[in-house]
Amino acid sequence: MTEALDELFLFGEEKMEKTISQLHKEFGSVRSGRANPLILDKVVVDYYGAPTPLRQMSQVTVQDGTTLVITPYDKSIIKEIEKGIIKAEIGITPNSDGICIRLPFPPLTEERRREIVKDVKKMGEDAKVAIRNIRRDLTDDLKKIEKSENLPEDSVKDNQDKIQKLTDKYTGIIDKAVADKEKEVMTV
Repeated sequence: MTEALDELFLFGEEKMEKTISQLHKEFGSVRSGRANPLILDKVVVDYYGAPTPLRQMSQVTVQDGTTLVITPYDKSIIKEIEKGIIKAEIGITPNSDGICIRLPFPPLTEERRREIVKDVKKMGEDAKVAIRNIRRDLTDDLKKIEKSENLPEDSVKDNQDKIQKLTDKYTGIIDKAVADKEKEVMTV
């Protein structure tokens, strides 16, 4: 196999890995009834005029599995943190005692769980579309290599099969991740 083909497969697998990483990151911000600090990743606080990610300016801990406790390093910005949480629309009202902020995660209703599962499946489907787009790009690049290096037809067919196997592998990883997240969301 030529060096160009090796690079092609390496590049393709790298892009597919990034797609899986992005999917896991998206899943981290999905509310599942349990306290998860990743849900605060989209919270930005106005810290002396500069938008600052909440997790850079405070310690976030999980208390009893259903409550996040946010302890800011600078106690004078508690009101700003509360505003940032409300503005981020994460669906949880912050409770402050002047020292720290508590975010109690209420148990999800059956109906809400089903809505979340639909969102999770859509995220999974979007990731599969990204994987299929990568497959298409790899196949197009393979055709260019075939023309430039005059590869034999058997080699091209073998490499197309290899691209399909790679696609199937990552599609399977996505299916498993979606099933795991669905199980987590539906578990009361």
